[in-house]
Amino acid sequence: MFKTRVISGIFLILIAGISLYFGGAVLALILAAISLIGYYELSKVIGLHGKKGIPGCLETIGYISVVAYYILVYLGLSERFFTVWLILSLLIMAAAYVFTFPKYEAGLLMGAFFSVIYAPVMFSFIYLIRNRENGFWLVWFVFIASWVSDTCAYCVGMLFGKHKLAPVLSPKKSIEGAVGGIVGSALAGILYGLLLVSVSDITYSGLWICALIGAVGSVFSQIGDLAASGIKRHYNIKDYGKLIPGHGGIMDRFDSVIVTAPLIYFLVTLFL
Repeated sequence: MFKTRVISGIFLILIAGISLYFGGAVLALILAAISLIGYYELSKVIGLHGKKGIPGCLETIGYISVVAYYILVYLGLSERFFTVWLILSLLIMAAAYVFTFPKYEAGLLMGAFFSVIYAPVMFSFIYLIRNRENGFWLVWFVFIASWVSDTCAYCVGMLFGKHKLAPVLSPKKSIEGAVGGIVGSALAGILYGLLLVSVSDITYSGLWICALIGAVGSVFSQIGDLAASGIKRHYNIKDYGKLIPGHGGIMDRFDSVIVTAPLIYFLVTLFL
């Protein structure tokens, strides 16, 4: 299992590196594909997916909504028309709920709308960061604040963990591990900041901002991880899917990235 996870992890890093390097249409298509898979996984978990694997109309509207959103993202219109897209998506889903009543419970309508926002919209902030000045370099903060944090939290928790962080939701996570993840991510932010000094207009005085981004990103990364675990606990499942060997589904591997990406976008916009 460990070997499988490592191989899958290397493969994911290669895909991330290639897509982030090229950016533009390549990155938009990959993020759109990941978002559609994430939407499918959530739809299946909440019971929205149709019988015999056939999507129902409410789920189909969600897929169309995600595609429409990423077209706006690629055209640079997502920020300008986000509210319009959001309201139209909700209204069309509500119409499907009304005209097929009582096919769907009200909870499924809410779940379908949540699923469109949770993975697809949050993922899109990776593209928005990449499109900024020095975006190729800045976007890696998303992965530093999530994957580095996760690794440091795991190692520190295994070595020193004694006090449970969320005993009911995730019994194996500890407060010591959480602190280790925050500190490790902050240090990684500083080290990465040293690289940015040589390739961008960031100065040494900005290293504290890099540390802040790493630390705050780690906090929200862990919240995202726990939130995704909470959904799985609620629906009594182990993994969202089996797409990535050793990791589970898209929502299992990218649960922390989903929450971290928009936060890093706001921090980068404010400070860098």
